[in-house]
Amino acid sequence: MKAVAKQKYVRMSPLKVRRVLNMIKGKNVEEALNILHFTPKRAAGAIEKTLRSAVSNFYDRDESGTISTSDIFVKSASVDQGPTLRRFRPMSMGRVGRIRRKTSHISITIEDKG
Repeated sequence: MKAVAKQKYVRMSPLKVRRVLNMIKGKNVEEALNILHFTPKRAAGAIEKTLRSAVSNFYDRDESGTISTSDIFVKSASVDQGPTLRRFRPMSMGRVGRIRRKTSHISITIEDKG
């Protein structure tokens, strides 16, 4: 059985989220949560929240309730770019500098080993 969790419009660049997301791909959920909890990147908090949501979705769909978190692993984890927020800042000589605030859509799929 598998479960999916998605978090949309996270105010972080997809490149920065992808760096942390690659550390947990293929790991079991217990190990992935430990890695995310002790990673000093800002993206780790959003990914940990999404992973906990996926685990909660998994246990809601599980009828028997006998599967532990050490038997569940991260099957796939991906991030896509969301809409970019465009902001403008005044620059020298009366010009305008464009600032792009990128957003991300995080998607995590977990599955049991059985």
